[in-house]
Amino acid sequence: MIRYLHLAGRLKEHIQMGHFAPGDKLPSVRQLAAEHGVSLSTVQEAYRVLEQEGLIEARARSGYFVAQLRERIARPAESQPPQRPMDVSLWEDVLDMLTGYGGETFCEFQYAMPIMTAPTLKPLLKSLYELNRHRAQDGMSYGNIQGDLGLREQLSRLAAGAGSHLEAGDFVVTSGCQEALSVCLRSVAENGDVIAVESPGFYGAMQAIKAANLKALEIPTDSVAGMSIEALKLALDQWPVKAILVTPTVNNPQGYVMPLAKKQALYQLAQEYDVAIIEDDIYGDIAFDYPRPKTIKSFDTDGRVLLCSSFSKSLAPGFRVGWIAPGRYRDKVLHIKYVSSSMCPTLPQLAIASFIRQGGYERHLRAMRVLYRKARDGMLKGIEACFPEGTRVSYPEGGFVLWVALPDRFDATRLAEQAKQQGIILAPGQMFSATGKYRNCLRFNYIDRDPDTRLAALKTLGNMMSANDT
Repeated sequence: MIRYLHLAGRLKEHIQMGHFAPGDKLPSVRQLAAEHGVSLSTVQEAYRVLEQEGLIEARARSGYFVAQLRERIARPAESQPPQRPMDVSLWEDVLDMLTGYGGETFCEFQYAMPIMTAPTLKPLLKSLYELNRHRAQDGMSYGNIQGDLGLREQLSRLAAGAGSHLEAGDFVVTSGCQEALSVCLRSVAENGDVIAVESPGFYGAMQAIKAANLKALEIPTDSVAGMSIEALKLALDQWPVKAILVTPTVNNPQGYVMPLAKKQALYQLAQEYDVAIIEDDIYGDIAFDYPRPKTIKSFDTDGRVLLCSSFSKSLAPGFRVGWIAPGRYRDKVLHIKYVSSSMCPTLPQLAIASFIRQGGYERHLRAMRVLYRKARDGMLKGIEACFPEGTRVSYPEGGFVLWVALPDRFDATRLAEQAKQQGIILAPGQMFSATGKYRNCLRFNYIDRDPDTRLAALKTLGNMMSANDT
């Protein structure tokens, strides 16, 4: 490998692993040259590569620094949902999005889908191929109701990285995180019970609440720090909340990471009022910062946190491999899992367990964090250039979706219908509320298609809004 590329790779790894934080000054050119035994020009070329990737920035007469995200557009204000339990609606809108457009598409911003063409996935695909060739019978018989033991052992290792000390027996494998959320809701609540949720919140969680005949109580939520603890406490005083459903680490749709102290405060509040917490951690492994943020589950001393996740966002949704660490609700979760879908397919579990064990999963995550961060920054620049004045955006700390709040005069649902005619598919904000709020908002993924295509789609949307604004 060319020396400067090798050095750039070493430096990138140090940045990704948190040895240098955003804003930190990097070693001088002369210092690095002496440390690595290379020429000054080699170090300068390495720094140039990292500049082009947006990881570092040069400051006149000061040297090189780890890049910080500049917030040029205002963030959305804290949400103000109706603070009373509500029946979840809007299934038809969600179904319409899920069933697809059917025509030729230019850019699909609506799905939260990871990059599935990355070279770092090839060992996983090869493993799956070999399993299908040589162990097909394993995929045709019943498996363990809790999931493959080898996979659960690897889940235990991953959980340790998020601050939780869990054994293989503490996990129940599910068909993705959507089933995990559904099973957890049915394990902790009964018909008519109240579930406190973030607002805006993931539409799949909202629909799981609807399917279980529960009511959603939307809690004001900030795009930086997440659910308001003060508003949640008022809600717990006023309503018989049975559980709190949150996505505190790389939230969907806003992308924030709740500060660690606030996660602990939320857990302590749940203890005080004796309610369960259903923690959706599906994006946690693709948080940009390293080490990855700790979960609320890491504070759990009495088993009240049901931790849910899957590989749908970190690897690919088609594997349908998710899991629950249900704590004190393990027996109920196992029963409901059994009567809803019994065992999960075995071969994907075996392939993913091998992928993690051999180090492929961590290599893939490192690569995706770089790609997703770069795509986020490009998307934010595109929105700034193309969208009307007064637009507000979230600044995701991981994953690949962000939240856009247009000025109140715009109807995102109408815009989505117009955009569909141009092959641009959007996810209107009303789906992320139990009752259809956020009609001026949209959730975007920022990794569909290539950067030039995404920018062209944003320009088209900007022109549409300009035409509607006259």
